[in-house]
Amino acid sequence: MSRRVRVVVVGSSNTDLVVKARAIPLPGETVLGGTFLSAPGGKGANQAVAAARLGADVTFVARIGIDGFGSAAMAGLITEGIHTEFVVRDAEAASGVALITVDERGENAIAVAPGSNGRLSPDDVERARDAIADADVLLLQLETPLETVRHAARLAHAAEVPVVLNPAPAQPLDRQLLGHATVLTPNRGEASLLSGIAVRDGPTAEASAAALLGMGATNVVITLGADGAFWAGPNGAGLVEGISVDAADTTAAGDAFNGALAVALAAGQAIADAVRFATVAGALATTRLGAQPSLPTREALETFQAAHVAIPLERKD
Repeated sequence: MSRRVRVVVVGSSNTDLVVKARAIPLPGETVLGGTFLSAPGGKGANQAVAAARLGADVTFVARIGIDGFGSAAMAGLITEGIHTEFVVRDAEAASGVALITVDERGENAIAVAPGSNGRLSPDDVERARDAIADADVLLLQLETPLETVRHAARLAHAAEVPVVLNPAPAQPLDRQLLGHATVLTPNRGEASLLSGIAVRDGPTAEASAAALLGMGATNVVITLGADGAFWAGPNGAGLVEGISVDAADTTAAGDAFNGALAVALAAGQAIADAVRFATVAGALATTRLGAQPSLPTREALETFQAAHVAIPLERKD
């Protein structure tokens, strides 16, 4: 039996407080909502859980407060089988919290109080140096300090470990960090900000991806929501079409995509196949309310995938 692929995730952990409403409130407007859900979230933790549910051996590097939200988050990570020896319990800051409104179409608006996530340091990452060096993929996002993200990327680059960088939330990035990205995974807005080219459709996604490749990323995958994803790199380029579903909540769809992409790449899949697999995961995640509650297991994904495109995930050595 081949070993489980190893994925290290450096990133954030939040508790999501979600209100399902008919519409996202305008400035100064109060909207009476319906369903309320409190669930574990945060881009880093979501992506770690997504990868673990798809069968990866996952190590999480993070800071979580010593409070009720933090204790619940830690318990959830342990339940998912995620290695937490590099999760620091921070007595100086509260755990991160995200306030999320989801409208009738499944679109969302999110405000985040980073709390302890903002204190994740390069020293915290340094303690995980050996785990990063032994990983098949390092997965990063931008809800923690940029200097910490840079340090993690440098460690992986030096150890020749592929880096999947999800540049969310959107912010400008330097060429050195982009140069350490084996796969850069922006959405439309993030790609537009980073490349300076507004992404509206296939041709503009292709132009934006070309610009980002020119800035140093080895491969670029631009997620396009219901329209799928455009990928480009040394092995070509292509558009993977989206999958039509009845979306209940798009929260964490991107995290499901990134976690699945990391697992597929760690298993040795070609970029095009990995993007197809990740697109299925992202689509399936939109069919349930909440962040981590929506992330599919391997069994659920394979059942859903059977009606779409079959992508093998045996490791290719």
